[in-house]
Amino acid sequence: MPQWVYDFADGSKEMRELLGGKGANVAEMTRVLGAERVPAGFTITTEACVEYMRADRQEPAGMADEVADALKRLQERAGKDLGDRDDPLLVSVRSGARESMPGMLDTVLNLGLNDQSVLGLATATDNDRFAWDSYRRFVQMFGNVSRGIPGERFEDAIKDAKSQRGVSDDTELDVDALKELTATFKDIYRQETGEAFPQDPFEQLRLSIRAVFDSWVGDRAIEYRRQNHIPEEWGTAVNIQQMVFGNKGDTSGSGVAFSRDEVTGAPEPSGDFLPNAQGEDVVSGVRTPRDIAEMKQWMPEVYEELMEILRTLERHYGDMQDTEFTVQDGRLYMLQTRNAKRPAQAAVRFAVDAVKEGLLNRERAIMTIDPNSLDALLHPTFDPNAKFEVLASGVNASPGAAKGAIVFTAADAVAAAQEGRDVILVRPFTDAEDVAGFHAARGILTSEGGKASHAALVARGMGRPAVVGAQALTIDLTTKTVSVNGTHLHEGDLIAIDGTRGCVTVDDVPLVEAVVDENFEQVLTWADEVRRMGVRANADTPQDAGKARELGAEGIGLCRTEHMFMAEDRQPKMRAMILADDTESRKAALAELLPLQQQDFEGLFEVMAGLPVTVRLLDPPLHEFLPHAEDLAAHVERARIEDSHDLPQLERLLERVHEISEENPMLGTRGCRLGILYPEIYEMQVHAILRAAKAAEEPPHLEIMIPLVDYESEIEIMRQLVVAVGEEEGLTIGDDYTVGTMIELPRACFVADRIARFADFFSFGTNDLTQTALGFSRDDVESKFVPIYLKRKIIDRSPFETIDKPGVGWLVRLGAWVGREAHPGLKLGICGEHGGDPESIVFFHRAGLDYVSCSPFRVPIARIAAAQASIDYPIGRWD
Repeated sequence: MPQWVYDFADGSKEMRELLGGKGANVAEMTRVLGAERVPAGFTITTEACVEYMRADRQEPAGMADEVADALKRLQERAGKDLGDRDDPLLVSVRSGARESMPGMLDTVLNLGLNDQSVLGLATATDNDRFAWDSYRRFVQMFGNVSRGIPGERFEDAIKDAKSQRGVSDDTELDVDALKELTATFKDIYRQETGEAFPQDPFEQLRLSIRAVFDSWVGDRAIEYRRQNHIPEEWGTAVNIQQMVFGNKGDTSGSGVAFSRDEVTGAPEPSGDFLPNAQGEDVVSGVRTPRDIAEMKQWMPEVYEELMEILRTLERHYGDMQDTEFTVQDGRLYMLQTRNAKRPAQAAVRFAVDAVKEGLLNRERAIMTIDPNSLDALLHPTFDPNAKFEVLASGVNASPGAAKGAIVFTAADAVAAAQEGRDVILVRPFTDAEDVAGFHAARGILTSEGGKASHAALVARGMGRPAVVGAQALTIDLTTKTVSVNGTHLHEGDLIAIDGTRGCVTVDDVPLVEAVVDENFEQVLTWADEVRRMGVRANADTPQDAGKARELGAEGIGLCRTEHMFMAEDRQPKMRAMILADDTESRKAALAELLPLQQQDFEGLFEVMAGLPVTVRLLDPPLHEFLPHAEDLAAHVERARIEDSHDLPQLERLLERVHEISEENPMLGTRGCRLGILYPEIYEMQVHAILRAAKAAEEPPHLEIMIPLVDYESEIEIMRQLVVAVGEEEGLTIGDDYTVGTMIELPRACFVADRIARFADFFSFGTNDLTQTALGFSRDDVESKFVPIYLKRKIIDRSPFETIDKPGVGWLVRLGAWVGREAHPGLKLGICGEHGGDPESIVFFHRAGLDYVSCSPFRVPIARIAAAQASIDYPIGRWD
């Protein structure tokens, strides 16, 4: 039978999968700092949670006995018994997933209090107020977590109590008020559950453990796991730890401390604390905490102890640390540590400083960076030259700037995003129910909370700009208004926030693109030295190509020529070509397009001088360059009524649309099929490409790509066409250009050895390969059934975001392997959206691809991800 429970003294950081992040790190802290610094306790394993879920929420056999034995050992160490009438042991019950999920899972504090033990606690501590404050907190948290009683019911009761006594802060409530409040809370519990508040501490513990397990499958946890790609089968551990109390008076307090500034990464510790408070007060956002630097004046010796502990933990873990602590009667206790989640600017600053300080080598420093977070470094900021009036200031919780219409609920933010509107989510404070709104909104603004509040943590994790604790704002969710200094804002009004500086304005401040700073440049340089795979960009215009080069792209992996025909001055010429009745007429129309197409390539090649540029010949079906049949039919009918002289031309156009329309155009006359049916189209394009290369002062390494190849005969015919045009232009294949194909059909992967005989390179088009392999229409399934498939756990993420490794990924591996078997020098790349996804990049590295190509703004992310892949898998391939 598996062991379900481990004492903190028996665990270590290497047991993260079994004990969860919190349990493993508390165990490690116990080893590093000593048992006198870390309150004792034990962990119920993630395996127990998985078994609990598998057994339809029934505890695993033997778990209750192991919990009882561990509790007995804890009571012996503490010299107290749980729920004792005279001097009770109290414990916290906390979640602990393998990966940090801040605010998503449940916690219960002060467990073990009841109507008798609260009197014993008051006597033992000689502090009635502390005892009753702890009891009312326990009833509130237990009711909310274990029985699902809405938190608003308790908060409203607290507001009433403060109002009746004319005080503004919880800490100003006296003992009698707290006794009355506890009685009110127990009444609320009875009203909501139909039961009396449980007095048996062992029943309290059993229900709390179940509640933490159950929170793993709560809506907010499911949504967070989906967005952060955390598998459901991991489960959460449960940590039972002896309570220490920050709410015992003026020499007690609680806080959160980071070993470095969690927003900038600067090497100065940062964080929040509150005197006479428990940890929940600091992180909930309901009270606005004090900056950790002020702790030096409050308790200088404890502050210095904390600073030394932060240095010790950072050296031990080799990473920036995020800790929770409590001071009880002047003594410092450490409750938790973990590698700090931080925004991109802090991540790159830490990586560079850690190498300078000798804490990490370059490879380890690169591995501390989450590539996806780097998006935030590429987000807009306020124009530094813009003048604007600051409406309010708050805590600069998550960097970047954003502007949009005010919304007050997560649901409204989601609805606005679906409509394509930019919004700012504005709340007094946020909780786990608001996570979907973070994903949808451009930025977050709250009137309460600090750097460790829910809003700050989630915003930083998602890369959303956020300003929190803007206390001058009065946010009324009922009337949906924001008031400050005589200004009244309503839902839909424009607001702008700067999460780097912590300011708010109603002025329409221009936003400017981010500039890569020297720390980012340094990390990217290190990554380039380490990575094996090249990184290119998908770019169709000189502007896109310029941005790609600026961000470190080593060439263009996909230039889609069809976009060049969409310009207003090209459409009539393109339409004339499609309407042509014979080859000669078609060639005449194409002759007018040729110089325009050549001009497009000349601009592109100038930017990419000397670098590889892969140009895909025309891919989409011709009907995409014509009006929709329904719209055209309406124009024809109107022309008939008006007896317009345009009628014959419109009728001919409608007739042609019907002639070339297809039931399933994605699998119809497109790609190389167009080139075989209408070779003059591809001939014109190749002439334009090669002439532009000849005109370049420093030509690119030109790669001409034939799309949608199924049969080796298709690539053979198209290669012959390209070579013939090259000879006309006086250029030689191999020396002046190469010819390859986009692998985007399953059959092409299976017969890649045959296709490779006529190709110099393969570029896997994973967008279409995913569609054709899975039978998914990307434009339809993402909104129709993929969300349901995610919810039903048929898939764990969209296959269009991360490569479907067992299916589509296997086709990529097969095509790469078989292709190189026939053509050892075959160059291999990928140009779908997966080329910018870090997890997919690791897969492509292991599959032996030579490069990835992605959108320009994903290039830095791909550079870091490719380096991390090389560090994790230095050999590269599976074999």
